[in-house]
Amino acid sequence: MVVDHPEFEKAGKEPGLQIWRVEKFDLVAVPKNQYGSFFTGDAYVILNTIRQRSGNLQYDLHFWLGNECTQDESGSAAIFTVQMDDHLGGKPIQNREVQGYESSSFLGLFKSGLKYKAGGVASGFTHVVPNDVNIERLLQVKGRRLARATEVPVAWASFNQGDCFILDLGEEIYQWCGSKSNRFEKLKATAVAKDIRDNERHGRARVYVVEEGMEREKMIQVLGDKPDLPEGTSDDVKADATNRKLAKLYKVSNSDGSMSVSLVADENPFTQSALNSDDCFILDHGPDGKIFVWKGKNANVEERKIALKTATDFISKMGYAKQTQVQVLPESGETPLFKQFFKNWRDKDQTEGMGIAYIPNHIAKIENVPFDVSSLHDSPAMAAQHGMVDEGRGQKQI
Repeated sequence: MVVDHPEFEKAGKEPGLQIWRVEKFDLVAVPKNQYGSFFTGDAYVILNTIRQRSGNLQYDLHFWLGNECTQDESGSAAIFTVQMDDHLGGKPIQNREVQGYESSSFLGLFKSGLKYKAGGVASGFTHVVPNDVNIERLLQVKGRRLARATEVPVAWASFNQGDCFILDLGEEIYQWCGSKSNRFEKLKATAVAKDIRDNERHGRARVYVVEEGMEREKMIQVLGDKPDLPEGTSDDVKADATNRKLAKLYKVSNSDGSMSVSLVADENPFTQSALNSDDCFILDHGPDGKIFVWKGKNANVEERKIALKTATDFISKMGYAKQTQVQVLPESGETPLFKQFFKNWRDKDQTEGMGIAYIPNHIAKIENVPFDVSSLHDSPAMAAQHGMVDEGRGQKQI
C-alpha cells in the first residue's frame, strides 16, 4: 500500500532538485535559497529528477544524516525515503548519505559545495560551519584479467604510472592512461567512462582519452601541476586476486516470514543470471566502503520495502563503518560501478547480433525497412530533383 504524504504529491513532477527536512516525524520542504546547507543535528530527504532523452523521468533519491541527528530522525528519513520510492513506482535509485562521507553523485548536486550548520531544527541555531567539498570524482582502474574501478581522492597523489584513472567532471570525463598501464585496464577504463557518459549523463558528456604526459589544461586546473608519479602500487596479477575476494553476492529472502540473507557467490565477477527478478540481492563491497542493494522487479512488496533497512542491518552485522555508503538499485536501473562486478553485463535494450538495433536510453531506434532495389530505376521524385529528361525509365548511357 502506497503511503501518500502531501509532499509526495509534489515530488518528481518536473526535472530538478527537491529537498525536505525531517521535523518532528514530519517531512517539510526546504526553501530553494537554502539548498546546500544542512544542519548537523538533522536528517534530510533529497530527490533529483532528470528527464532522459527518451522523455522518461529518472529519479535519484538520497537521505542525508547529520552526525548529531537522533535515531528517531534517521529512522524517519529512511522511512520517508522508502515511502517516496514506493510513491514513484519503485523507480528511484536510493542512496544513504552520512555527513562527511557523501557520495560523489550527491556532492555533484551542489555546484557551490555543501555548508554544514551546527545544531538542528529543535535548537534553531544557525551558525554556519564552512565545509569546502570537492564535487569531482576520480576512479582508479587496476587489475589485469579482472580490472576494477575504485573511487579514490581527487589528487595527483592518487595517480601512478601503472594504472588508468577516470577524472569525472560531470560534462567532461577524462580517461587518463599511465605509461605502464596494461591493455585490460585501458579497455576497462574505456568501458566505464562510456557507461558513465551514456547512462549517468544520458549522452550529455564528452569523454577524452589522455595519455600520460599529454594532460589537458582542464585536468591541470582541477589537479594542479603534475608531479613525478610513482611507477605503481602493486602487481596487477595480485590485484586480480584481491579484486575477486573484495565483493560478495547475497540473496535477501523472507519466504519463511522472517528476513534472511544467504550467500550466493563469494568471488566476482558474478553472472548476471544470478540476479533473479523475483528476489532482492545485496552486493557486498563493504571493505571498500560501499553496499549495493538490487531490487528485482517481481520481488514481493515486503522485500522491496525493507531493502534499505536490511542493508543497514547488514552493515552492522558485518562490523563495517557506520559511514559505509548504501545504494539501492531497481532492476534495469543499475549503475556502472555496480555492473562492473558482473561478467559480460548486458543492458535490457543492448543490441545482440544482427537485426533491430537499440541505442541505450532509446536515444534513437533504427529499424530494418523493406526496400525494393528496382525502385531506384523508376523514380519520378528523383527525376524531378535532378532535372532528368524522363522519369528514370530511359536507356542509361555513360
